[in-house]
Amino acid sequence: MLRITGQPVRHCDGVTRREFLTAGALGVGSLTLADLLRAESESGVGSSRKAIINVHLDGGPPQMDMIDLKPDAPSEVRGEFSPISTVLPGFQVSELMPRLAATADRYVFIRSLVGSAGAHDAFQCQSGFGKSDMASMGGRPAVGCVVNKLLGSVTDPAPAFIDMMQGRPLVRHSARPGFLGPTYKPFRPEMSAFFKRDLEDGMKTELTNQGSNHTTRLKLDGELTADRLASRSQLLASLDTLRREVDRSGMMDAMDHFTQQAAGILLSGTFADALDLSREDPAVVEKFTADADAIKGRHVTSDEPRSSLKFLMARRLIEAGVRCVSLTIADFDTHSDNFNRMRQVLPILDHGLHALVMDLEERGMLDDVSIVLWGEFGRTPKINGKAGRDHWPQVSPAMLVGGGIRAGQVLGATDRTASTATRRPISHKDIFATLYHNIGLPAERTTIVDPSGRPQYLLDGGTPIREII
Repeated sequence: MLRITGQPVRHCDGVTRREFLTAGALGVGSLTLADLLRAESESGVGSSRKAIINVHLDGGPPQMDMIDLKPDAPSEVRGEFSPISTVLPGFQVSELMPRLAATADRYVFIRSLVGSAGAHDAFQCQSGFGKSDMASMGGRPAVGCVVNKLLGSVTDPAPAFIDMMQGRPLVRHSARPGFLGPTYKPFRPEMSAFFKRDLEDGMKTELTNQGSNHTTRLKLDGELTADRLASRSQLLASLDTLRREVDRSGMMDAMDHFTQQAAGILLSGTFADALDLSREDPAVVEKFTADADAIKGRHVTSDEPRSSLKFLMARRLIEAGVRCVSLTIADFDTHSDNFNRMRQVLPILDHGLHALVMDLEERGMLDDVSIVLWGEFGRTPKINGKAGRDHWPQVSPAMLVGGGIRAGQVLGATDRTASTATRRPISHKDIFATLYHNIGLPAERTTIVDPSGRPQYLLDGGTPIREII
């Protein structure tokens, strides 16, 4: 491992620390140190706020009810929603997403995402790889873990990668460090006190069975609240508890990192403040809050209207120096009652996403922050006997916005029933290659070293999407 030290930083309490960039060992065919430094200098990555917000649509979003409507398809396919025109000529979206329609020129819409593994987990949308890839060495790391290792946070106290995913992705393989090891796990605040997402009994059992091996978390409720982050003694006591848990999990090699991170949080209130929405301008909070009165009859597995505030928290975390934020919007697993559940979840998504994009644009941050929205697969074109749509890995939708891409484009197409891609198929690795490109890490030249000492390219396939970079 290579550490590049910078100038000492003296905080208000007189404590001096050094900022540092941790870069993976550089192997044959990878970036040289000079290349890395030059790329950072030219792109501004080292001092900029180049970042990624990864929005997982938990359960698998229905392409034909969102951005690939088929109004001329048979009734058992086209569903209950009417298409509405967008600001892009000839392109329509669901009537449930009017804000998206009005600002479609900020987005790239992908109607031909292919290659889904077909599994109910978020891992492919976190890394581009299947969860079995390099499993003998711990698996492939999530993009946020890679960014954590190679770039670190913009500001020292902030963790580089925050995972706010809940529900099914939390239970079933959300962001994980893979062969990079527990040092590069995401910082995962306990979000249940802020955004409630009820889990089915089976998922509660599965989460319990995962135990501490699934992730290491510092809770923001219970024994470690946002208020108590200001208390050094209480935080350190909580960290002692965490240390014991980590020790039992065989992860003591990560404790230096955890301790350093916690010390950074103590030395600056910026990160803790980012998680405290009471510190935000009430007018901005109102802009991000979905209209609860317009969303009736919340399903037990749906996100509440307040969940649109996850997008605000993501922006605040990026401002605090975080490089990668993952979040989830729940209840796209619609084997039954698809249309009523979309009437609940799509307005929340439409509201929160619009508020995020416009807020970033107003703050001059949109070109630095790459946002991707996708799920584990699409849904069946044919409506089943329970008014639902089942799993459909053959093709699924995705959206990109920000990061300096050439927006206002619709890529790919499907057949008359949204069953298969008929033009411009795009893979998960193509999207990740684009995201890495946006933050200054060319995936085809950058390597990280696996436990055997062998350099591994960030991706083993895929290319940045040429139409938009």
